[in-house]
Amino acid sequence: MTKRESELRAMFALAAPLVLSELGWMAMGIVDTMFVGRVSAEAIGAVSLGTSTFYAIAIFAGGLLLGLDTLVAQAFGARDLEDCHRSLVNGLWLALLLIPCVMAAVWAGLPIMAMWGINPAVLKDAEPYIRALNWSAPPLLLYFALRRYLQAIGVVRPIMITLLVANLVNVAGNWIFVFGNLGAPRLGAAGSGWSTCVSRVYMLAALVFVIWRRDRKALAVSWKPDFPRIRRLLALGLPSAGQIGLETAVFATVTVLIGKLSASVLAGHQIALTIVSTTFMVPLGVSSAAAVRVGHAIGGRDPQGAARSGWTALAFGAGAMSIAALALLAFPGTIARFFTPDKAIIAAALPLLRVAAFFQLFDGLQVTATGALRGAGDTRTPMLCHFAGYWVIGLPLGALLGFRASMGAVGLWIGLSTGLILIGTILFWFWRRTARNLARMLQ
Repeated sequence: MTKRESELRAMFALAAPLVLSELGWMAMGIVDTMFVGRVSAEAIGAVSLGTSTFYAIAIFAGGLLLGLDTLVAQAFGARDLEDCHRSLVNGLWLALLLIPCVMAAVWAGLPIMAMWGINPAVLKDAEPYIRALNWSAPPLLLYFALRRYLQAIGVVRPIMITLLVANLVNVAGNWIFVFGNLGAPRLGAAGSGWSTCVSRVYMLAALVFVIWRRDRKALAVSWKPDFPRIRRLLALGLPSAGQIGLETAVFATVTVLIGKLSASVLAGHQIALTIVSTTFMVPLGVSSAAAVRVGHAIGGRDPQGAARSGWTALAFGAGAMSIAALALLAFPGTIARFFTPDKAIIAAALPLLRVAAFFQLFDGLQVTATGALRGAGDTRTPMLCHFAGYWVIGLPLGALLGFRASMGAVGLWIGLSTGLILIGTILFWFWRRTARNLARMLQ
């Protein structure tokens, strides 16, 4: 077997469970949308607005933990398990410090939403949904730390199983709390938030159990905070968090801008956003695998192996998103009807899905290149590219097309699509340069 064939098999073995994990993660949001889609267009809009607002904050905080990908993967590649354990413990300390910050920021944002000019009917459902969802922040951040550690040491199947079971928990919770079954009150959109919260408590408990069974020494090291290591995690994680925050915030901003339009247009936007976020989960899982494989190779002082891992991941990501683009072009109506029977909402979603088809390939390239660069310790370049692509080019162009040119939601999506195409192109070039320089980096 050649080295290339060996890498293809190793990458697939690691990436496949991570892709299924990311799809399982995304499926929770899809289930929420499908359940509240049977309530009203306002409920769909509330979930769209609420999730965009919450994740703009929570995912930024979770991004601060992405430094675990680099430190743990490289230490594991160098066969230094004690160093892996120290990074895990200090990653958990960092998560604990972030929890009150996230919850306070979400609470503080609630009064501000009323000043944004959101449709009052949507806002009425969004506030209780966000209040419920905010209680999922503690288990979510601790889960993030445990997950980053496990996948960085190559233990990915339990993560996949945990997400799949969490979806069953979420389906049951939505059925109970959204519609008021089994004697529970009928909570509508807020019930979906409580269901998500319960499922995340389960996710945290499951990963604690996995680590306790597989690697008890991981939590048996000193729990005294190692502030130099925490600073190192922050140095790596802050640019990653900045990149994720910029990307999440730009879509949250677009959601708020579309919220000024009708409830049907906002619901159509939410469906389209949910679909493209789902397709994004495939290269996102490959990206995580890329960070691990590149980090292991660098820790093992193998620059050719690191380059090979990165290019393999890019091929996987580009191939998957090319298939997604064809599906969005061929079957947009069929896909939209999975979420709602409302013809006005479907009509609003269709043109957005057609726009999305044109940026799928570049979305795959940018996220897999980001993972490969993170494995090599470069988290700053993707952040700068996302800032320029989304906030300097994409959002201003989208606002111009959406409101000045009266193209509405479609104009906003065209602007973001343009920025994303530029981001994917530039990050592909940066990985190409990094791959050429890996041997010199390891000297």
